[in-house]
Amino acid sequence: MKNTPRFVEKAETLFAYSQNIRRDFHRNPELGFREYRTAEVIARELRSLGLEVSTGIAETGVMALIEGGQPGRVVMLRFDMDALPIEEQTGAEYASQNPGVMHACGHDGHMAIGLTVARLLHEYRDAIHGTVKLVFQPAEEGLGGAERMVAEQVLENPKVDYCLGLHLWNEKPLGWAAVVPGAFMAGADFFTVHILGKGGHGGLPETTIDPIVAAAQIVMALQTIVSRNIAPLESAVVSVTQMAAGSAYNVIPNLAELRGTIRTFLPEVRDVVVARLEQIVRSISQGMNCEAEIEIQRLTWPVVNHPRIAEIVQEVMLNLLPEYRNERNYRSMVSEDMAVFLNAVPGCFFFIGSGNPEKGLTASHHHPKFDFDEQVLPKAAAILAAAAIELGKLELGSSQHANS
Repeated sequence: MKNTPRFVEKAETLFAYSQNIRRDFHRNPELGFREYRTAEVIARELRSLGLEVSTGIAETGVMALIEGGQPGRVVMLRFDMDALPIEEQTGAEYASQNPGVMHACGHDGHMAIGLTVARLLHEYRDAIHGTVKLVFQPAEEGLGGAERMVAEQVLENPKVDYCLGLHLWNEKPLGWAAVVPGAFMAGADFFTVHILGKGGHGGLPETTIDPIVAAAQIVMALQTIVSRNIAPLESAVVSVTQMAAGSAYNVIPNLAELRGTIRTFLPEVRDVVVARLEQIVRSISQGMNCEAEIEIQRLTWPVVNHPRIAEIVQEVMLNLLPEYRNERNYRSMVSEDMAVFLNAVPGCFFFIGSGNPEKGLTASHHHPKFDFDEQVLPKAAAILAAAAIELGKLELGSSQHANS
């Protein structure tokens, strides 16, 4: 690592570029699988370096290759592209010009980091062992963009050996990072429950079978899954996030609907949560003379980092930025479809702090006032560029390819 190019200093000289391209993306956000302008800008910037660029992967995804000057592995760097259906309230001069759509999760920063990394690695391509594959992925926000990209062979031609990705993290300040070996972010499921009763007049409840009463009892009972069925040293979340029933003040409806999410790290914990959810819903519904229909949809797997690769990323970060603090035991119940890539090839996904209380940049992700400290952009780009070079040299034994 001592021979790694001085990426931090070089990235700092590119700060104006990183900031301007980030703000351009922020002004022009696009939802998942609709990132047409975004993809055009990314492809234009990559082609300006003379790189081989592929577009239209999974609708709007972009991929570019940087061939190294020395033999080695194929390392994929992934950057997500999509915005969220949120009306921006930051008041920033670079605020969204697309009503009802906003980069409220930092993906504009991720793309700017990716394009900065492209410049860093292109300039120092003689130091690269193997090939770096830059992947700009659409539709991360629960729409299956990663699955589409894998299905369309983004991990092939050339075949990817290792993958890296990062996420700006406003919950923590600049100077903080979480490069964590093993399980890092939770897998996510969505559930929908339909409770079927018998509607009627609100003044004659004895002639009805009230699905709202059953739904209310189910919501309360679901809270016992984590507290009473999951060991205290394990982690799980069961959240009912939507409840809908009825349309008039004097009518008991036929149907009540509940929607929510399950978050877990371990398959065996997920199995317990799903089984208990189904049992609770059916038992209470039956006890209230209602019928129940349950649908559970797997959104994504847990993010599980390869221990050796996480160790390399941490070493790179602390070598470049010795003032940074790495929280090795950090975990998040937020999900990320980077898990799809990590389920296929060894790699590491990490957080880098982007909040700044002194500048008032503390709004959480998916909040209409979300914004981050742009000083993180060169730091993040330097880490990824240097880590890509180190991974290009890495030979993992066959017994080390598991992500856990």
